[in-house]
Amino acid sequence: MRYSEDHKAQTHQRIIKEASARFRRDGIGATGLQPLMKALGLTHGGFYAHFKSKDELVEKSLNQAVEDLAAHCDDLFSKKDKPLAAFIDHYLSNSHRATPEMGCPLPTMSAELGQRGQASPTTDKMIHNRLSAIESGLPEDTVSKSELSTVMLSALVGAMVLSRSAHDPELSDRILETTREWLKGQAKG
Repeated sequence: MRYSEDHKAQTHQRIIKEASARFRRDGIGATGLQPLMKALGLTHGGFYAHFKSKDELVEKSLNQAVEDLAAHCDDLFSKKDKPLAAFIDHYLSNSHRATPEMGCPLPTMSAELGQRGQASPTTDKMIHNRLSAIESGLPEDTVSKSELSTVMLSALVGAMVLSRSAHDPELSDRILETTREWLKGQAKG
């Protein structure tokens, strides 16, 4: 039985969405192609009808994560009252910590891509977009918005990484809470 081109495009998109969630949750190296395809009811061999390599899937999945989060981040930054504080509260929330498959890919994927020597232009784009959004939320009289936004984004991602890796729930919560309050204090100017 032959499938329509639309079916192939839909299957392609399903693979990307599932991989995007798994890469954010489990990491790139820990996500095998066979289990990924099996979860979608597809064969491992069928993967190569859609992608040349796992690396191609990683890049497309990273793009998918950027798209998934763009509207949400734009919504947070469009808040009239304290948009940067709303973004910080959301980013360093218990729900973001508990659902990496739906959250920012930077805490999970960026370290792994760097270790593998596979820096991505998509990662650069995401970082620039977040830095720009953070800068726009800083008070007008902030002396060095560029430097402060870089430190803030680094603290957000680093705090999420540490919080997710802490075994002690109190320590994990303290990392999020302390970083969140410090960053919100910086956002006030």
